[in-house]
Amino acid sequence: MRTRVDLPVEGMTCGACSAKVARTLDGLDGVEVANVSLASARATVVFDDDRVSAAEFEAAIAGIGYSVPERDDHDENEQAWIRTVTRRLVVGAVLTIPVMAVSMVMALQFDGWEWLALALTAPVVAYSGIGFHTSAFTNARHGSVNMDTLVSIGSLAAFLWSTVALLAIDDPHVYFETAAAIITLILLGKYFEARAKRRSGEALRALADLGARTATLEDGTELPVEDLAVGMRFVVRPGEKIATDGRVVDGSSAVDESMLTGEAVPVDKVPDDEVIGATVNADGRLVVEATRVGADTALSQIVRMVDEAQGDAAPVQRLADRVSSVFVPIVMGIAALTLAGWFVTGHSAEDAFTASVAVLIIACPCALGLATPTAIMVGTGRGAQLGVLIKGGEVLERTRSVDTVVFDKTGTLTEGRMQLVDVTVPDGDETALLRAAASLEAMSEHPIARAIAAGVDEHDRVEDFENQRGRGVVGTVAGTEVRVGRRLLFDDVPDDVEDAAVAQEAQGRTAVLAGRGGRAEGVLSLADTVKDEAAEAVRSLRDMDLDIVLLTGDNQRTAEAVAEPLGITRVRAEVLPDDKLDQIRTLQDEGRVVAMVGDGVNDAPALAQADLGIAIGTGTDVAIEASDLTLVSGDPRGVADAIALSRRTLSTIKGNLFWAFAYNTAAIPLAAFGLLVPMIAAGAMGFSSVFVVTNSLRLRRFRSRRA
Repeated sequence: MRTRVDLPVEGMTCGACSAKVARTLDGLDGVEVANVSLASARATVVFDDDRVSAAEFEAAIAGIGYSVPERDDHDENEQAWIRTVTRRLVVGAVLTIPVMAVSMVMALQFDGWEWLALALTAPVVAYSGIGFHTSAFTNARHGSVNMDTLVSIGSLAAFLWSTVALLAIDDPHVYFETAAAIITLILLGKYFEARAKRRSGEALRALADLGARTATLEDGTELPVEDLAVGMRFVVRPGEKIATDGRVVDGSSAVDESMLTGEAVPVDKVPDDEVIGATVNADGRLVVEATRVGADTALSQIVRMVDEAQGDAAPVQRLADRVSSVFVPIVMGIAALTLAGWFVTGHSAEDAFTASVAVLIIACPCALGLATPTAIMVGTGRGAQLGVLIKGGEVLERTRSVDTVVFDKTGTLTEGRMQLVDVTVPDGDETALLRAAASLEAMSEHPIARAIAAGVDEHDRVEDFENQRGRGVVGTVAGTEVRVGRRLLFDDVPDDVEDAAVAQEAQGRTAVLAGRGGRAEGVLSLADTVKDEAAEAVRSLRDMDLDIVLLTGDNQRTAEAVAEPLGITRVRAEVLPDDKLDQIRTLQDEGRVVAMVGDGVNDAPALAQADLGIAIGTGTDVAIEASDLTLVSGDPRGVADAIALSRRTLSTIKGNLFWAFAYNTAAIPLAAFGLLVPMIAAGAMGFSSVFVVTNSLRLRRFRSRRA
């Protein structure tokens, strides 16, 4: 039988590690798909359980030097790892700075300064660098190498040679600062990676927190939501969250489902209507019979979809990790050949070791350690100034070929709340009717009523107020009976009022009738208005040759009413949360690289599935956590800024990595032939670091497209 399992994997430190785990799992008989995510530290395996078992996966992963912890321990281990990396980085930075100063500033040097450098560097190599050394040793035992191997060998070579030279050679050249700098700079990158991995699980934790904690049964008994069973009846008072999916058996109310459906208008519920767990009861008392509990609820299904979308994402292979699988063994081989070649040609041991160490030092990834972190720090810092939050380096790689931008409607291109946009009174005083209707609606807590009430500054006194569920409200204003609501609330709806209501509904608006004495006199039109910046946002993206798609849970007519003035021709309406996920997958199956822009809980699975998820910062925490980029201000024009800045930052990282490798590769032959002593090699490596930093700082000049 076809089965899916998710396994936490610990010990992976780079893209080469995740690729090795994936290859190992793919090689097992019965495995159909094996995706390994470095970001979430998890392996997702689809397999035939008649041919292979989950226990064999754990054994295979352990066999190549990694581990599968207990699920309950994984989160705790992740936090412990962040604390460990932080401690090692702090120790490394505190000791490396004085080593660099005394080694590179002649004015600070004194007799015997080399011994101080040795004393300060030893803890950096032994304590701060222990993770690199352990990883290199583990990979060596299994016949493989990764970036940690190069870090370990380079730092140990510089440290050990400097120590030997200090003990055995008069007036030695020492490279303690090189050993310390390599470890500290690479640890800086590890720190950012660890923080990014921690964030990858926050979307699921935020989703789990949305649901109600307790439920009140009909007899007044309060019990935890997890103890609810299908068939139990519970009470939902105004303002409370609905405990679980169910069916209304008594009462009526408006329920705010926007957190799950994206609909701005609350939905009226009467007996026999279905309700969704975690949505909010607005203004009435409901008795609900549970129909789905636990893992079967709509909220649980969304949690599962976000989980699967994150787990199915292809692992990010950083350029440095891909090249290191070839680069590291080649450098090691060249260093060994250099050592042997100098011995064979009759040179002294000092000359032989000097040349071979120069090869290792010039190949050390000092600039590589700066290439990604500095560009990310400058790029994300500039993004923050522009209201764009970028969640780490993995995000940037996904922007390089985005060709389609999918917008959610409610709260993204629109304001996300109902507003009174028009008052039509075919035969009468619009101002007087609006004041009477607003005064009456001010007595109600319904979101539509609040929007109408906000239409005037002052309200008249209301008497005999009555809320007729599913119909509207009735009351006496200034001695006259006033009614506001649906058609069936009125005794007489003239043809011209009906025509006005139909015309407003044809534009995707919500039409509410208002009148006095049982006769409808006019139409109050409400809509979720389009943001002022939406048109410019769409135009900017078109200028970047990107296709635009509008995706919404709203009805087709309303969706088209929003899309048409914005110039969006591709509209996919009336889609549920799982349908949004399927729509993104469909576009990806067509070969498109998709950026999804949304703000609601219902958008979270689609944001996680998309190649690039962009959340509106004024939306829900779940959408923000499931996304890759966040627009703090809620201004949709920031989407173009986000994509442009991400692409520029990624381009900078690629340039940094290229030049970091180019410096090393070009200088290796010079070092091997003795034309580049270790001191000059260290200087060349330092210059490459300066170049990388300077190149990254150019991102500070990035200009917003809004400017």
